Amino acid sequence: MALIKREQIAGMNIHYMRYTLDYFLDAQVKAGIQSIEFWTGVPHYYLDPITYSDCKILKDKVQSRGLEIKVFTPENCMYQYQFAAVKPEIFEKSLQYFTNGIKATAELGCKVMQCNSGWGYFDEDREEAWKRSNEMLSKLAEVAKAEGVTLALEALRPEESNLVTTAKDTKRMFDEINHPNLKVLIDTTAMGVAGETLQDWFDLFGKDIIHTHFVDGDPYGHLVWGDGKHNLEQFLITLQKNGYTGYLGQEITDSRYFKDPVAHDIRNMKQFERFM
Repeated sequence: MALIKREQIAGMNIHYMRYTLDYFLDAQVKAGIQSIEFWTGVPHYYLDPITYSDCKILKDKVQSRGLEIKVFTPENCMYQYQFAAVKPEIFEKSLQYFTNGIKATAELGCKVMQCNSGWGYFDEDREEAWKRSNEMLSKLAEVAKAEGVTLALEALRPEESNLVTTAKDTKRMFDEINHPNLKVLIDTTAMGVAGETLQDWFDLFGKDIIHTHFVDGDPYGHLVWGDGKHNLEQFLITLQKNGYTGYLGQEITDSRYFKDPVAHDIRNMKQFERFM
């Protein structure tokens, strides 16, 4: 049963953070992956409010292997830059950090950059943090428009954020910003933790869903398919039923995969190959 095309599977480099960029790219070729969602963590790429790595060098390395970067994902969970940063200094530095991320996305010939709501302090008024997130994302959507890039907004887990953690939260932020360059990303882990389904998200957003972080879970964990409790076939059927043609980002972050990431990518792809 053909439910997915090979080029829709987008390999990610988070679980290769202890390996070189060249090793990661060669591993994707070995695993039979053609598309990349590129995470900007060091040592693979450097991005800050002032500067960022040479996109031509990265693009040449990717293209020489017959790969393509389809989604650009600035690191925004482990480092200090986030979308609801407190004003003024951290907010402005975060704004410039993500602005540089959008510019790099465009230079790479990529059309989509991942984003989320960021988070507020748990001991402050949530609505104050919400306003900062809204302001940041609204500003960045305008930058994205100028650069020909679309932002893809995902929900986080409650441990990561007190802002956008559910489909309902995502809908509120999406509607408030109401910008053509801000669309929606489904993260199946955040979705599972929230007790939601893929269909719940498609019922709310339809064609405004342009990307997914499409991984197994229990419901926690960003796991290789087969290591969690999600039903891959049913998930793919839901995507097909709703006319989804975007990419499936393999945001594999559990530390169990860090030691031999290529073996896990190969194992992961074998799960998908049953439906190609």
